[in-house]
Amino acid sequence: MTEAVTPAPSRSLFGSVVDIRAGEMRALVLSFVFFFSVLCSYYIVRPLRDEMAVSLGGDFIQQSFLIVFVVMLAAVPVFGWIVAHTPRRLIVPVVYGVFVLCLAAFWLIHLRGKPGPLEASIFYIFVNIFALFTVSLFWSAMSDAWTTEQAKRLFGVISLGGTGGALAGPLLIQGLIGLIGADHLFLVSILFLVVALVASLFLREALGREPGSAGERPEGGSVLAGAINVWKSPYLFRIAIWIFAVNMIGIFFYLEQARILGALLPEREARIIFLARMETATSALTILFEAFVTARLLKGLGAGRTLAIAPAFVALALAALLLIPSLWVIAAIMVASRAIGYGISNPAIRVLYTVVDPQDKYRAQNFIDTLVHRGGNAASSWLFNAGAKAAGIAAPVIAASAIPLAILWVWLSLDLGRRQEEASEKAEAAAESGRSGPD
Repeated sequence: MTEAVTPAPSRSLFGSVVDIRAGEMRALVLSFVFFFSVLCSYYIVRPLRDEMAVSLGGDFIQQSFLIVFVVMLAAVPVFGWIVAHTPRRLIVPVVYGVFVLCLAAFWLIHLRGKPGPLEASIFYIFVNIFALFTVSLFWSAMSDAWTTEQAKRLFGVISLGGTGGALAGPLLIQGLIGLIGADHLFLVSILFLVVALVASLFLREALGREPGSAGERPEGGSVLAGAINVWKSPYLFRIAIWIFAVNMIGIFFYLEQARILGALLPEREARIIFLARMETATSALTILFEAFVTARLLKGLGAGRTLAIAPAFVALALAALLLIPSLWVIAAIMVASRAIGYGISNPAIRVLYTVVDPQDKYRAQNFIDTLVHRGGNAASSWLFNAGAKAAGIAAPVIAASAIPLAILWVWLSLDLGRRQEEASEKAEAAAESGRSGPD
């Protein structure tokens, strides 16, 4: 009698978490490494950017958000043109190659000595654009490479790859800064971006797909079409307002962090290490949410109640900052709010898009993720920095006035959840009666 073959414990454990099918493992590993490397590269330069923000001051931060928004207005259509006119498997290498060259240029500038205000300003703006395009392009590549059915099963574990990269970046900073110095961290960031570039080249081959095959090109439409649809649809408009609110509150906390950090930690490397430790804590907490909490929340509470967790936390955080305006309080708020945003709110927001028209999943979502996001940064930074200064309004007053807005934000979350559930029920009813799907 032949004994049954028992799967290895690690494989059984992995299979119980991830529904992976035959022929998908290599592509899944490449996608995981791809996202891990992208975010590791970004999170290595992110503390360098934030440290420069402290030295440049709050006035520059406020101005930079407007500059980034203006640059995005020009860059998004250019990026769309590149996607439309470049062979699919070359889009990531071309765009990432440009970013590699830019990072190398900043490394050479830093080798000459401490960068001046102009170089520091350009670098700060560059990193904001770098973050948007590398991550957006990654998800475009994922949507292009995987089918809808595969995405439902595998995008969760791929997202964990990105969170792992966000955790690894700050850890590498803490381990390497004493050995190679802050300036040579640029080379480490470049290395991981090159790894992402290489992974992208092998991904399509691993899935057995050719660049010109039928049905590959997503029908994303223009940014203008997305803007019109967001304005016309009450549902999409509410999603845009929700994203705008995230940025309004996030920029307030970010500006407070820069102000308090600059006052209490005058040494550059001490600020970098402190910020890197914050990123480490954020990534670790995000992994816990993604692995053990988010799916249960979405299943048990629904998208709306899950979304309401973020504004409810913000209301409590604003009250805490009013009572104890210290470095450790703002650090705890930043860590927790970012982890909630990355690990809980972002998946819940993506659930909201599952009930919109197929074209709006590309056009409207792209518009909200890029221009609404950056526009919110620009508007809120001017409101909280320039506007507050001109009116002589102190940060505690802003925090107190924002608490009622956070409560309204909770209501908006619940309203979005109700609308999403109604739309989902209608779609399910239509499917059962045979009125949905292709003829």
